[in-house]
Amino acid sequence: MAKVELKAPIVEEISAGIKDAQSVVLVDYRGLTVEQDTQLRRNLREAGVSYKVYKNTFMTRAFKGTECEDLIQYLEGPSAVAISKEDATAPARVLAEFAKTADKLEIKAGVVEGTVYDAKGIASIASIPSREVLISRLLGSLKSPITNFARVMNQLAEKGGASAAAPAEAAEAAE
Repeated sequence: MAKVELKAPIVEEISAGIKDAQSVVLVDYRGLTVEQDTQLRRNLREAGVSYKVYKNTFMTRAFKGTECEDLIQYLEGPSAVAISKEDATAPARVLAEFAKTADKLEIKAGVVEGTVYDAKGIASIASIPSREVLISRLLGSLKSPITNFARVMNQLAEKGGASAAAPAEAAEAAE
């Protein structure tokens, strides 16, 4: 079997991974201990992110002709790729959080929803809360006025204020 035939399935695997991805983030993992790497992989897996180390030549071939093509310039030295098909901010968030404890982990660049970001851009994306957190915040802010209104109405009903206020208003209107 020729070398090209052996490499083609790996390039296809990368291409399939990035095809419908919400985000793709490249990192330099040099200097991580086995324990740190295992923990990083566990954190990414729990967030629904696939993380794998590939040769730069394989990633270059897979990235050509896709929205990840601008990432080719960052493929120097050892590179690993974190891919998320669900949550666009998950790889950046998990990697940035892990990089706080493991200073050897270096985020190179990434593509989030079709836009290429350098390391600083990925760091700012990492500060965006997850989709679930944003939805719960939105629902909480929508629920708050309704809850306050219901509480006030309940207090009026307990005091008999609604029924007592109506005759007083009618008396004032009559005068």
